[in-house]
Amino acid sequence: MQARVSNVPELFKKVAGGDDAAFKQVYEYFFPKIHAFALRVLHDHEHAQEVAQEVMLAIWQMGNRLADIRNPDAFLKTLSKRRTIDAWRRLQMERTAEQLMQANWKESDEETEERILLNETRQIIEEAILLLPPQQRTVYQLCHQQGMKYEEAARQLDIAPGTVQVHMKLALKFLRSYLQQRIDVAVLLFVFNLSL
Repeated sequence: MQARVSNVPELFKKVAGGDDAAFKQVYEYFFPKIHAFALRVLHDHEHAQEVAQEVMLAIWQMGNRLADIRNPDAFLKTLSKRRTIDAWRRLQMERTAEQLMQANWKESDEETEERILLNETRQIIEEAILLLPPQQRTVYQLCHQQGMKYEEAARQLDIAPGTVQVHMKLALKFLRSYLQQRIDVAVLLFVFNLSL
């Protein structure tokens, strides 16, 4: 059963002052709403749970700044939508990456929307790989595309395995960021028609 809250702005002021009991009330009242909203958008319980937890953590970490928020409901709706959109983008990237890994890229006579999307995503990934610094690009190609272990790549490049790992992490971080910036966000517009 969902908790009832009569004066959210007052509760926020108490949370701003470090009142654990007030935060517990805020948590019990808003967590189910945020979770339900995120679930409607993401269709994934685990990711919806993560969104709600991230929003609650953000509230707690705001500390004294919470006292300046005049409309907590509007603030939480905006924050929840932003975190949900971020989670949606991550999910889309994961799903696209899975499709890319499973696809055999054999061309067919009939191009479906899915194949077009996969081809476009593959092109974006190839563009991103070309933008990597030379050492990161080489490490990515050896480890990710050719399936070498870090130790094997290190031997071939005559560098330490730890250096290979650092280059790989930086390459993956750049590629994720590059992909995220280029995902078609038009389909996100419907999110703003949903409310908590």
